[in-house]
Amino acid sequence: MTDKSVTTAYLGQYTDEHAEAIAGALEEAGIVWWHKKASRLTRTLFAGDWGVRLFVDEQRLDEAKAIAEKVKG
Repeated sequence: MTDKSVTTAYLGQYTDEHAEAIAGALEEAGIVWWHKKASRLTRTLFAGDWGVRLFVDEQRLDEAKAIAEKVKG
């Protein structure tokens, strides 16, 4: 989901499976989100770069954090 008028904030870095589930829950809640997936190149250059980084509407960051925690269990 994208909206160019929304300022995003970093939600966290997740496995592919968790990111997919969190993104679905964010969409259900109507929260704008964006993702950046680690590429083969960035995984090689930056040892800590793995999985998917999620970014969400800065105004709804607290709500998104709660959703992510609930999804991760």
